[in-house]
Amino acid sequence: MVQVCLNGVRRQSESRWVPVTPRELAAEAARAVGAGADDVHLHPRGADGLDSLAPRAVGEAVSAVRAVVPKEVRVGVTTGSWAESDPAKRAELIRSWTVLPDHASVNWHEEGAEEVADALLERGIGVEAGVWSGTGGARRFRAWPSASRVLRVLAEVTDTDPVTAAGTAGALVRELEEGLAAPLLLHGEDGGAWPVLRVAAGLGLDTRIGLEDVLTLPDGSAAEGNAQLVRAARKVVGEHRARPF
Repeated sequence: MVQVCLNGVRRQSESRWVPVTPRELAAEAARAVGAGADDVHLHPRGADGLDSLAPRAVGEAVSAVRAVVPKEVRVGVTTGSWAESDPAKRAELIRSWTVLPDHASVNWHEEGAEEVADALLERGIGVEAGVWSGTGGARRFRAWPSASRVLRVLAEVTDTDPVTAAGTAGALVRELEEGLAAPLLLHGEDGGAWPVLRVAAGLGLDTRIGLEDVLTLPDGSAAEGNAQLVRAARKVVGEHRARPF
C-alpha cells in the first residue's frame, strides 16, 4: 500500500503545489490516487492556513476529498499536538467531529497520546499509531491497553541524512516488529524519504510519500505535486520489491 500525505504543515512558500484549502486538497488527492495512491493522509487547515482539528475544518477537508476519490480509498487526518497542544482539548474536538475520517494518526511521543487515541476509538475511527525514531514512542505504545486495536503503526524515521536514514529505518522496524500484530507503514522525511521508501519496498511493507514528507523526486528535482511523487514511489516499489536492504 502506498499512502499519499498531501500537505503536512508545509506552506505554499515552500512549494506552490502544497494544498491548503479543501478544494486544493481534493484536486491533489484525485491526481495522487490517479497516479497510484491507495490511501490519503491530510492536514485540515483553518481560515488562518494553520493545521486545525476544528469540526468545520476537518469536515470540509474530508468531505471534499471523499467526493473525488473512489469509495475504497480511505481518508485520514492528523491529530498532531501542533494543531492543539492540550490533549484533553484534542480529545474533546475529536468527539465533536461531525464528519468522521476513516483514520487519524496519533504521535506516541506526544503527551496525552493515549487519551487522543481512546477518543478516536470511541468514535469508530481507525488509529494510525505514529512511532518516531529516536523517541520512547514504541515502548509507550506497547504499554497502552488498546494497542492491539490500531489500524496500523506508522514507523516514522526522523533521520533526514540520506546516508544513515536506511540504517535508522532498519533499527526502528526491528524494534517495532517484536510482538507487533498491527500492519507496519514505514516512511521517512526530507533527505531520508527516498532511502527509507526503498527499505520499505525491499521489506514488502506499506509506505507513504507526498509533499508532507519530501518536496523532491529521487533525482533531486523539485516535485510538481503529489501525483508526481506517487508515480516515482510506485516505480521505486516496483524496482525494489522483495530485495534485501
